[in-house]
Amino acid sequence: MGPLGWLLDAQVSLAGSPVLVREIVGNGFGLAAAMFGLRRVVWAWPVGMIGNVLLFTVFLGGAFATPQAHDLYGQAGRQVFFFGLGLYGWWRWSRNRRRGGDGAAAVEPRWATGRERLGLLAAAVAGTAVSYPILAALGSWGPLPDAWILTGSLLATYGMARGYVDFWLIWIAVDVVGLPLLLRGGFYPSAAMYLVYGAFCVWGLAAWWRTSRAARTDLAPIPSSYAEVAA
Repeated sequence: MGPLGWLLDAQVSLAGSPVLVREIVGNGFGLAAAMFGLRRVVWAWPVGMIGNVLLFTVFLGGAFATPQAHDLYGQAGRQVFFFGLGLYGWWRWSRNRRRGGDGAAAVEPRWATGRERLGLLAAAVAGTAVSYPILAALGSWGPLPDAWILTGSLLATYGMARGYVDFWLIWIAVDVVGLPLLLRGGFYPSAAMYLVYGAFCVWGLAAWWRTSRAARTDLAPIPSSYAEVAA
C-alpha cells in the first residue's frame, strides 16, 4: 500500500469507534490554516485547500469508504466552495502583499460597515433557505443545521478574505450548530476540532479586534490644537 492508499484507507479507534486518519489529517490542515489566518499569513489559503480536499472525501460516505453511515452533503459541499473561495482569498491576500511591499500585511482587519453586515445577514437567510430543501432532497443527515453550516462557513470564509473582523463571529455561530450535529453523526475528530475552533475563534476575534483598533488610532487625524502647537 502506497502513501496515498494508506491515507485513504487507514483508520484508528477513538472511544471504541473507527475513525479515518484522513479526517484527522484534514482537520489538522484546517487548524494550521486557521492559525495562519489569525496571523494574516497568505499560506492560510493553500494549506486550507489541502484540508478541503481531504474532508470532502470524509463527508461523502456513499462515494468514499467511510465508517460512518451518514452523508453530510452540506459539509461535503462546503469543502468544494471553500476550495473556490480559497483561490479568491489566496489571490486577494497575495495582491495586497505585493501592493504593500516588503513587510506589508496580507490584509488589514476592519469591522464590516452597516451596509456590508446587512448584505451578510441577507445572504445568511437566503443561503440557508435555499440550501435546506436541496440538502433534504439529497438525503443529507440533519439538513437544516447542515444548511446553516454550509452557508455560514462560506460567509465566514468570504469575510476572512475581505478582512472583516466579523468573520470570527460567524465562525462561532457555525461551531455552535456544527458541534452537536457532528457528535450525533459520529464524526468525532471533526467534532473535537469544532471545540478547538470555537476557542480559537474567540482568540482570533480578540486579536483582529485589537489590530483594527490600532489601525484606526494610527489613521486618526491630529486635533487642530496639537497641529497649531506643532506649527
